Amino acid sequence: MEPAPIDAIVRANLQRIVPYSPGKPTREVQEELGIREVVKLASNENPLGPSPKAIEAMRVAAPEAHIYPDSASAELTAALAEKWDTDPEGIVVGRGSDEVIHMLGLAFVSPGDEVIYSDPSFALYPLTTDLLDGVSVQIPARDFTHNLEAFADAITPRTRLIFISNPYNPTGTIVTAEQVGKFMERVPDTCVVVFDEAYFEYVESPRYPRALDYVREGRRAIVLRTFSKAYGLAGLRVGYGMTTPEIAEPLKRVRAPFNVAGIAQVAALAALSDPEHVERSVRMVSEGRQYLYTECKRLGLRWVPSEANFVFIDAGVDSCWLFDQLMRRGVTVRTGDIFGHPTFIRVTVGTPGENKIFISALEEVLSAQVPRQGLGGSS
Repeated sequence: MEPAPIDAIVRANLQRIVPYSPGKPTREVQEELGIREVVKLASNENPLGPSPKAIEAMRVAAPEAHIYPDSASAELTAALAEKWDTDPEGIVVGRGSDEVIHMLGLAFVSPGDEVIYSDPSFALYPLTTDLLDGVSVQIPARDFTHNLEAFADAITPRTRLIFISNPYNPTGTIVTAEQVGKFMERVPDTCVVVFDEAYFEYVESPRYPRALDYVREGRRAIVLRTFSKAYGLAGLRVGYGMTTPEIAEPLKRVRAPFNVAGIAQVAALAALSDPEHVERSVRMVSEGRQYLYTECKRLGLRWVPSEANFVFIDAGVDSCWLFDQLMRRGVTVRTGDIFGHPTFIRVTVGTPGENKIFISALEEVLSAQVPRQGLGGSS
């Protein structure tokens, strides 16, 4: 007797879910193409790595890896509360901010409930919504950023979560304090506004909103941050949400026991004690963005001015083809087709040397493409 097809027993809503596609691993590129050196500019990682203090903390903590971690991440929570002047009862630590997003879905989204986010979006927003049989309400981006007026217009009595990625992945743009203020005036207390600030540390604009103020005012909002970017701890998966105790309580109920590894907790705690390392990382990105802008202008390419550690560049050619050509030259980037922009690439800002290698490879590839389309000045 033939067994029933697996689809017959898998939850029906999983058919809607497209698995997250990460950037191509460096080791895979090396093995596939026989390349010794690969510059990975695909995943918005910090090329400076972790703080030396975090590395030492991990070394000291390693012999205790046989012991279960503190399930509440109490020391890290207390340090975060002190740093950001927030109520420790409102802080939820997760395996990256990704897990906090999942907790939000588990806590607030029932089948048929609506989740609003921009299109294109970070992959975890639709994935979490679909997993919980929610309804995705995707608002097309306008001028490469969130259209908050359309967000507000889309709110219904079934809306439970609203995701605002600020800076916005994949373009690096921000919505301003003024725009957010007008939007929040229209948000009812039947939904939670999620300010996803994974790239917060890199922002230079004075118009950036102080989203934590909405939490301090008791609004139904949560601010997500991460140790994966400016702190250089992407491989340890530590993120957190700052909200009111009222919202944090159901999140803690759905949080998995011992969710954040002990070594990850001590590394994050040590990283908080080394602001100079974060400052070096931020300065490197700021200078690197300007270098990429200058080089894109020289090459006649358009780009989207960014407040994050990446730049969204219109290369004027098919991004999948360009990805392959750059990879053969030892550089990996992110293709724009997955974000609905098939001639764009998203490029992580690397070290000065890595940025130069990328520009050299890009120029070499594009010089063979005549004529090219979709090129012009900066945007």
